[in-house]
Amino acid sequence: MSGKLYVVATPIGNLADFSFRAVEVLKQVDLIAAEDTRHVRMLLQHYGINRPLISLHQHNEDTASQGLVDRIRQGQSIALVSDAGTPLLSDPGLPLVKLAKQEGIEVSPIPGACALIAALSASGLPITRFSFEGFLPRTSSARKSFFQHKLADTTTWAFYESSHRIQAALEDMAEIFPADHEICVAREITKLHETIVKDQLARVAELVRTDDNMRKGEFVVIVAGHELENQGQELSDEQLRILKLLLKECSIKTAAALAADITGQRKKLLYQAALDMQDKA
Repeated sequence: MSGKLYVVATPIGNLADFSFRAVEVLKQVDLIAAEDTRHVRMLLQHYGINRPLISLHQHNEDTASQGLVDRIRQGQSIALVSDAGTPLLSDPGLPLVKLAKQEGIEVSPIPGACALIAALSASGLPITRFSFEGFLPRTSSARKSFFQHKLADTTTWAFYESSHRIQAALEDMAEIFPADHEICVAREITKLHETIVKDQLARVAELVRTDDNMRKGEFVVIVAGHELENQGQELSDEQLRILKLLLKECSIKTAAALAADITGQRKKLLYQAALDMQDKA
């Protein structure tokens, strides 16, 4: 007889965002594997759930997962939860789920809150197609390299960021992306001080820099893909020559701006051409 592994989403701020099904599952399982047992215990107490807890975090999950799978194979049912939101999205749990699947154990998701999906739904940006990048690199140089790579994306993309690095991340982005590029910053989703701001990159970065409250909490940043409205329009050979020369010495953003000043051509069209040149290179 085998048990089952449940992957249970928990609230990301508002305790009312917990499904009846999730509560019932947690009341019935034999064991709850939690990223931080102290944090999850408060949620369990709120809903009158009294089940054994075991810690499963990024430092022990590789070794602890086998023991949990063994217990499931003996007939126990285990629920995997993270501190907040849906497990595995920038949270621990992959080794356990992967091993359970390899062992032929049934893995059942109990859906619920997810900061990424909540932010996307309220961002006002196109989300028919999007990509999720998790947390950004910690150093400025690595972030800028990442942003340079994302310049060519034509679909919406999103990442998580902490209060300690949100200002630096947006300032690094502003050095790579055009000032008028559309982004959305969502902080403290479902909590008392929930704030969702959609505007041009330069304006959002300035707001975060000048407003102390905009540097507090947990963040989802959503970035629009670059526009394709200029496809089909052609630059002259001379405009392309000037742009190519500028790209040897300048960033894409600066080269496009300077080429627009020199040639009188639209900056967005030159910016797209610069991206195309970089891709070919």
